[in-house]
Amino acid sequence: MKSLSELDAASIWNYFEEICQIPRLSKNEDQIIEYLLAFARENKLEAKKDETGNVLISKPASPGMENRKTVILQSHMDMVGEKDQGRQHDFGKDPIKPVLDGEWVKAEGTTLGADDGIGMAAQMVILSDRDLEHGPVECLFTVDEESGMTGAQNLEPGFMNGEILINLDSEDEGELFIGCAGGIDTIGHFKFKTKKPANESIAFKMFVAGLKGGHSGDEIHKSPGNAIKILNRFLWNASREYGLALSLFDGGNLRNAIPREAYALFTIPSGLLNDFEDFYHEFVNTLTLELNEFEPELSFELLKTELPETILTRKKQLRLLQSLYACPHGVITWSPTLKDLVETSTNLASIKFPAQHQAIVTTSQRSSVDSAKKNIADQVASSLALGGAVVEHSDGYPGWTPNPASDVLNITSRVYAELFGQEAIVRAIHAGLECGLILEKYPDLDMLSFGPTIKGAHTPSERINIQTTEKFWKLLLEVLRRIPVKN
Repeated sequence: MKSLSELDAASIWNYFEEICQIPRLSKNEDQIIEYLLAFARENKLEAKKDETGNVLISKPASPGMENRKTVILQSHMDMVGEKDQGRQHDFGKDPIKPVLDGEWVKAEGTTLGADDGIGMAAQMVILSDRDLEHGPVECLFTVDEESGMTGAQNLEPGFMNGEILINLDSEDEGELFIGCAGGIDTIGHFKFKTKKPANESIAFKMFVAGLKGGHSGDEIHKSPGNAIKILNRFLWNASREYGLALSLFDGGNLRNAIPREAYALFTIPSGLLNDFEDFYHEFVNTLTLELNEFEPELSFELLKTELPETILTRKKQLRLLQSLYACPHGVITWSPTLKDLVETSTNLASIKFPAQHQAIVTTSQRSSVDSAKKNIADQVASSLALGGAVVEHSDGYPGWTPNPASDVLNITSRVYAELFGQEAIVRAIHAGLECGLILEKYPDLDMLSFGPTIKGAHTPSERINIQTTEKFWKLLLEVLRRIPVKN
């Protein structure tokens, strides 16, 4: 079997493998920052780090290209850490293990981190290879893109000097992105009163698993399956019909990932056991039929367990479950002007019980229309507040307004057609790129985003296509050669 170093564009894969060895979850990027700064020292390149942790490494132009416009190549250094149920992996210290799988590179039971490790790897080859032809280049590596975009949000004016920015964080080869959605998080904090369960109760743990999950921007339209919504539907009905009393509800992990798994701990009166079990089997059959086209691996499990120490009071439980039932999830509107583009969406991302008397519900909203983003965030906030939650919003981040007249877009479109004999698709993306935030600080930048094909981002099925990575690399190198001279 081939290793990554034997693939075409081997230099990219070599750096990517190095990056995979370094823990770099969001807000824990110290090791990858030091790696980048050491790389700059080894290659005798100018580098600097701002107070937030963003790193900028600069490389002079190739001989004869000093008069070209300066290009900023941008990626983010953090990654999402998700793993298969039961997988032993500590994202704080264990390396990611990339493996070849036919036409793809994936990881063993975890997220791969190609989002956006492959963008970082491309930057590092350009910075280290003295034989490449290009004008002045600045490579920006931002922190914390996946959990709040605080790196881009805190980027200081004057940190960079480039006139063109190419973002390397897109996930569909053959598509050139000139706009993206803005986003905001809405979080509900619930407080409960609890009591002891009745002695004649029977306790169960119920699990929902096997869902595809995925990126809450790119893949929000691909399936209605959400583990929290599915399990909550069961709990809500069973609490009304069979006296289910909830002790614990846990589902999802990350604000920008659609929840794939959830479980709950609850009790029912022992006298209703047979009817309850019949209801469970009927529910499983119903949901399997409803979602089979979208979620063929959906699975359920119901296990008897010991009685919990506490359960929620009836009133507090009802308010929580009703609030989750009412909370929207999925596509809200499609763009009226751009074909097949989700305009507005919301993701019911996670529910956690950090203590017996508390629950935290995390959601995220996206839209390419700022007023629509605020509207859906307020709708989610209202559903949580009606359940008694104290609601807060994150600062959010702006969208990136498309500029079809972009010079770098026109150059890249021409190059793509020449290299590959077909036209690239020009579109906006529903995911949140950092471009909107960067554009706020650097309003004169000419921006474009492109990358190789990555599937299953933010899930353990994340994989990157080998052939499209080679095409991405050829396109990037030729675009750098074609950058025009300064005005």
